[in-house]
Amino acid sequence: MYPRLSDVFQDLFGIHLPIPIYSFGAMVALAILTAAWLAGKEMDRLYAEGRLPGVRVPAPADKKGGKRSRTSLTSPSALIWPMATLAAVMGIVGAKLFHILENLDAFLMDPAGMLFSSGGLTFYGGLIAAGLSIAYYLRKKGQPVAPHADSIAPGLMLAYGIGRIGCYLAGDGDWGVCSDLADKPGWIPAWLWSERFPNSIFDRNPADAIPFDAAAYMNCPPGADGVFPTMLYEFAMAAVLFAVLWALRKHPFRAGWLFSLYLVFNGIERFLIEQIRVNNTFDLLGLTVTQAEVIAVLSLLLGLAGLALTSKKRPATEPEAAATTAPAPGHP
Repeated sequence: MYPRLSDVFQDLFGIHLPIPIYSFGAMVALAILTAAWLAGKEMDRLYAEGRLPGVRVPAPADKKGGKRSRTSLTSPSALIWPMATLAAVMGIVGAKLFHILENLDAFLMDPAGMLFSSGGLTFYGGLIAAGLSIAYYLRKKGQPVAPHADSIAPGLMLAYGIGRIGCYLAGDGDWGVCSDLADKPGWIPAWLWSERFPNSIFDRNPADAIPFDAAAYMNCPPGADGVFPTMLYEFAMAAVLFAVLWALRKHPFRAGWLFSLYLVFNGIERFLIEQIRVNNTFDLLGLTVTQAEVIAVLSLLLGLAGLALTSKKRPATEPEAAATTAPAPGHP
């Protein structure tokens, strides 16, 4: 595994470069940039079609007198980088908070260690915190949330898959249950069925290790060859689902339909992968479940409800966009 970028150079070129950058962090940064770029392209398209209102930005200075006009109307993609920054910050806060809630006993034993560890991030916590923060930001800017959610949905799915590649490179414990090569179908490569994650983040930085995951990995039965590399499965599923969402982005339905479909896809994908993934469990109504399974089911149900509410064909012009796209009185 390659928990740090210097490990990649060491393996490929035999050169040790003291690059203090974690591979997981680099992939998360790439995921955010990718999602932001794709969302910005979609915002431009929806604005051009009259389905998103414009935003007012300071106009360029007058070349003759050097004075600046008050404002000019432009695509809401002008908001994408503030949105991406907000999502990154609140995503980390939410991911850390949900991880603490999922591992409360470990947190109580070492609060500072868990708070300031570079590991220990839960995707759904980040998604919920970032989503609520962006929705609040958009409303403060006078922007409708539903069409913006549609613009973000495809890139968000792809970003999730890119982030999982970061988990794989780091070997950070987001793997599956123990696997045995003897059970592998002949057409599946061995590396796609079973992996031992040598030189993982656990080996390089034990302080970042999650005791539950480490114990589960070491407690594989004697005949097991390793664990399922579920991060690769999630990347593959996310890539396919991104392609579907991207192909459907010009749908004829009401705003919010595409994001609702994203919630359905996300819920199904995560619930399925949880069946072979190592995670903390708890009892809920007589069932042994994981936090991710519960949220995945809620995501699925919320998405289905959203699809039911938005499946009618949209009007020629989105009401909120039509009301706010025209220049405000007294502005150029």
